[in-house]
Amino acid sequence: MSRSDAETVAIGAPRSYPLAMFRSELHLIFGRARTWALLAGLAVVPIVIGVAIKLSGHEGGEGFLGQVAGNGMFLAVAACGLSMPFFLPTAVTVISGESLAGEASLGTLRVLITAPAGRSRLLAAKLVALVVFCLTATMTLWLSGLITGIALFPVGDVTLLSGTTVPLANGLLRALGVAGLIAASMLGLAGIGLFVSSLTSTPLAAMAATFTSYVVIGILDAIPQIDVIHPWLLMERSFSFADLLRDPPYWDDIVRNLWVQAAYLVVFYAGAWARLTSRDIGG
Repeated sequence: MSRSDAETVAIGAPRSYPLAMFRSELHLIFGRARTWALLAGLAVVPIVIGVAIKLSGHEGGEGFLGQVAGNGMFLAVAACGLSMPFFLPTAVTVISGESLAGEASLGTLRVLITAPAGRSRLLAAKLVALVVFCLTATMTLWLSGLITGIALFPVGDVTLLSGTTVPLANGLLRALGVAGLIAASMLGLAGIGLFVSSLTSTPLAAMAATFTSYVVIGILDAIPQIDVIHPWLLMERSFSFADLLRDPPYWDDIVRNLWVQAAYLVVFYAGAWARLTSRDIGG
């Protein structure tokens, strides 16, 4: 966003201001070349996986990858799942890390936080825009995987992980639910990125600190001696989306993961709000 764009938003009519600010945040995220480069990179992941499986002639096996050759629909799920440890977090780190720090580095943050709707609405608009990006990034993987899977492999009734066979429409609905759960599993990291971004005016520093936090949490999750804190760690149940592909679905870990993501989002959003509302007007 340029300074003139920020000023246009800042002097908008109070009644339409929240919507104008949200649109501005979406434009800020999706109007950048780096965002489209990230999405393009995510779209390539399922294609690479699908071509590799096709060329290998791999048939059968356990898990999502083992079922892709028999039913291309599973490529959408496999691509999303395989992207969770690195590709999706990297994309979320980049976008959330520069959400406030990028504005501060360009000098537009000062204009935006003096707008009629105030700092709280600005932060809320940024949070909603980050949620939209998390969903967009995940759906990019999902759609690319689905299209590639249909193009390369047969598609039909879906055999779930529990061995039950369901109609294709039911399988697609479950796979779409998986995409939604994976997007939700990125929200805690987005909250961390938003908070870190409120602490600095250097986007690269915010991105690095956010990704470092993600790595540290992952390391803690891998240490069995501190398993007492594992239920509260960000990634502990992030792969529970697979339980949606069982009959009946296992909801316990799914619900717990959503609660943990919500807790991280609320805590770090509150931290970002406290920082932004107490921040010097020139920062």
